Amino acid sequence: MSKQITVPFGPQHPVLPEPIHLDLVLEDERVVDVIPSIGYVHRGLEKLVEKREYPEYIYVAERICGICSYIHSNTYAEGIEQIMKVEVPERAQYLRTIWSEYSRLHSHLLWLGLFADGMGFENLFMTAWKLREHILDDMEATTGGRVIQGVCKVGGVRKDITPEKLDGMLRGLKDMEPQLRDLTNVFLNDASVSHRLKGIGVLGKEDAYYLGAVGPTARGSGVGIDIRQTGYAAYGKINFKPVVEHSGDSYARCAVRAKELFTSIDIIEQCVKKIPEGPVEAKVVGAPNGEYFSRAEQPRGEVVHYIKANGKRNLVRHRVRTPTFTNIPPLLTMLKGCELADVPIIVLSIDPCIGCSER
Repeated sequence: MSKQITVPFGPQHPVLPEPIHLDLVLEDERVVDVIPSIGYVHRGLEKLVEKREYPEYIYVAERICGICSYIHSNTYAEGIEQIMKVEVPERAQYLRTIWSEYSRLHSHLLWLGLFADGMGFENLFMTAWKLREHILDDMEATTGGRVIQGVCKVGGVRKDITPEKLDGMLRGLKDMEPQLRDLTNVFLNDASVSHRLKGIGVLGKEDAYYLGAVGPTARGSGVGIDIRQTGYAAYGKINFKPVVEHSGDSYARCAVRAKELFTSIDIIEQCVKKIPEGPVEAKVVGAPNGEYFSRAEQPRGEVVHYIKANGKRNLVRHRVRTPTFTNIPPLLTMLKGCELADVPIIVLSIDPCIGCSER
């Protein structure tokens, strides 16, 4: 029997954009057990509900994560609105949906670039990030921010988008679509990429379900859960189907994200065609009193904001369960039995966002 050794992976590693530490128990080059350690980033964001009144706290909620910042603010706002029974204008709901899908586009392109970089394909990395710049340009033009948008508020949104700009955004996405097809074709059909991904880090459908996998990690294993189907914001008025793959390996998780780029473009197109005229915010008076679990589909999967209020301007509690946190147990299952050289690719395949997980 081979002797077991323990090798640390992280918190600093060339493929890790954020700190996660894994103790890998090896027999020769094969991983037989994984012990995770998280908690390297402590920011005390949830504690700030005692210091910031609920309308201001949306800026804190948005800063939970820089990559999926907008959807955090949207989820928080929807929770407060449900407690206070605020009717958000329909146009604001469509605008929230458009910005949410732009957030998904830029996040998936960022991940595709990092994934390519982790495999050593630098040209592919630069191409993905070059296309991402066009998405960020539109986000900046319509919200004022490339990373933190600051456009969502309790009761609606702070800014409107003119019909001319909406049409221009849609034309830009349509013009970009052939380049996205070329990019995703490499990830899906190139022999070198397939060799690195197929059969690596397999997570079965049953394991994905019972271990609580969410987002592309779950959908890559055949679990067709997508919180957008609950109909929050304007998703209830949009026709789309979740992208589901069934092989459960790193290739499947990559394929889900690659194909979701085009689902997002289709959702934005439907929103632009259906968005009604009208106000973009409702008047909000008073303070929330009650509690609510608000859910949304982040680029990495389901995020849950638990909000508890007692009728005062400061919330009693704000607790966030992020998709990366719930995808860590499935990650440990993927890693067991793999080769040491495949660990970075498998870790990247869940698109880890540790800043989200550690508030």
